Amino acid sequence: MAEPSGTARDPEAVSRFVEHFAAQLVEAGMSRMPARVFGALLASDAGVLTSAELGEQLKVSPAAVSGAVRYLSQVHMVSREREPGSRRERYRVHGDQWYEALTNREVVIKRWEDALREGVASLGAATPAGRRLAETLAFFEFVEKEVEAMMERWRVHREERFGKG
Repeated sequence: MAEPSGTARDPEAVSRFVEHFAAQLVEAGMSRMPARVFGALLASDAGVLTSAELGEQLKVSPAAVSGAVRYLSQVHMVSREREPGSRRERYRVHGDQWYEALTNREVVIKRWEDALREGVASLGAATPAGRRLAETLAFFEFVEKEVEAMMERWRVHREERFGKG
């Protein structure tokens, strides 16, 4: 696939990167196809590819791309947009995708905290299971505060290193 920037690329080197990076994401728990699609988007200069371009590059069906993009959209790692003057969709990876994905995890953590509080109340704080749930709750509360502080430090660091963007 040719990149719009005009930069000469070795398609084999790009493919090796995409597959290697996808393997790392799979090792961390992401499903294989979303990992491959994310890697391909991340490796494209524009950060935007159509379903057809993704399918051609990854040698997969449109249905495989669609399922992967659906997952990646749900976890806020890519966004969908219409190609101007067309019904075709493009998929975009943003420079702050890690920030967005991690920030949106806070909603999930809050739901876990609520469920754990309910569990502690239901099981009793003095029971072994209740104590275990209370410790888990304390862990997530700690992580939530640390992530919030870390993300603020990241915003400052990113701006210093890459400028406003």
